[in-house]
Amino acid sequence: MGISALAIAVATVASLTAAPHPVVDWHACATGPDDAIGRELDDHGGQCAEITVPVDYTRLDGRRISIAISRIRATDPARRRGVMLLNPGGPGGSGLEMAMLGAFSAPLGAAYDLIGFDPRFVGRSAGLTCGWTTSTFQRSAGPDRRSYTENVALQAKLAAGCVSRNRDLLPYASTRNTARDMDVIRQALGEQRISYYGDSYGTYLGAVYLQMFGDRADRVVLDSAVDPDKYGPDLFANQSAPMALALNHFAQWAAGKQGIGATAQAVLDTVNRLVRSAPAHVGKYTLDDHVLPLVIYAGLVSDDDASYTELATEIRQLRDSSPTPTAKLAGELDGLFNGSADSPDQAGTSILCADRAVPRDPAVYYRDIQAHRGDEPLFGPIGRNITPCAFWPTAPVEPPTKVHNGSPVLIVSAEHDPITPYAGQLVMHKDLTGSRMVTQLGAYHHGVFLGDDCVDAAVVAYLTGGPLPTADRTCA
Repeated sequence: MGISALAIAVATVASLTAAPHPVVDWHACATGPDDAIGRELDDHGGQCAEITVPVDYTRLDGRRISIAISRIRATDPARRRGVMLLNPGGPGGSGLEMAMLGAFSAPLGAAYDLIGFDPRFVGRSAGLTCGWTTSTFQRSAGPDRRSYTENVALQAKLAAGCVSRNRDLLPYASTRNTARDMDVIRQALGEQRISYYGDSYGTYLGAVYLQMFGDRADRVVLDSAVDPDKYGPDLFANQSAPMALALNHFAQWAAGKQGIGATAQAVLDTVNRLVRSAPAHVGKYTLDDHVLPLVIYAGLVSDDDASYTELATEIRQLRDSSPTPTAKLAGELDGLFNGSADSPDQAGTSILCADRAVPRDPAVYYRDIQAHRGDEPLFGPIGRNITPCAFWPTAPVEPPTKVHNGSPVLIVSAEHDPITPYAGQLVMHKDLTGSRMVTQLGAYHHGVFLGDDCVDAAVVAYLTGGPLPTADRTCA
């Protein structure tokens, strides 16, 4: 987008938020007997509504879509601070159910009208689908050029599915437009300022909102922040080293007690042999050298005993060609091989591709994978792999947002987060010069709020009116 178009976009948002908005038409959330999330919102006293926004903020008289929002009112009107918008990450994650946050944090439910929303082109907000027969574009590039070529063909096919159904909408799926939608929601709700909690990708969305509309933000918490300087389709390349550390941590946990190795090194040897000998078989599924590493990757997102026990069980079942995979593994594989209409990665891919351009030449990615095979043998071919964005028909309409401002923000982090690496979280901290950071030491998981008493206390204290910590803090 040129300078004149950018100026128009700024002016159109200003005119939208200055114009009077109709009263929000709140109604029940359930759309039918099969709408489990809608029924749960209704059972918690939730309400739902739709806010109309332009597809293209440079053309107010053009096509419009409805953004679905949900609300659960503050349970203590005397202590109500205002509204808090919530985003669960992704990109592509539906946020309507986030309005039920008060069920897990009563102080926040007392202090805020909690507002969930489906970002543009997600879920009920004109959700994009691509006709995929897989739940995600993520795969391992495999061990050689042949396996990489197979993956290039898959990524081109996945991109074509998105393009054939949504070509006219793809340029407008950006995070910057979602931030503009958030400000229209703020105005429609009659609020001068809004608070915000975002997780994972939601931290980038929150940072972009602060950069564009910082004077309209109240309390902001970013949980497991992405690196705002590198956010985009190639962000996954930074995961390889922390994923390897997480695998080592799992191996130390599993040693001698899970039947996959008497020592940590023996556990790692079991995993490496399993991957090298792909394909593996479990139940009706055959896991090739694209899918098998991804199962290990997915099992390292959380470091609690239940998650690690599940991963150890999956490794044993794959090693032994078990006829009965766990329900979790069967569900993951069914998604990878058969897909689902509401797969968040379909809309999420469109958001990634609208936010930052990537190289188009498949050889660029293969050279990068090969250059790092020695130090990233298992996870490098996943994180550095080509994505559908290499085959996208449109370039981003606007340049990526440069995040740099002094907004007061609380960032909460796990020291060894394998999904949004800590080094990138420190970049977010540096770019938000007014921020403070609370780090959970020794943690190898993604997402820290509502999982640690020390972190939870810091988040709740700040969101309910307390000051930012005077300095960065740690939680043991």
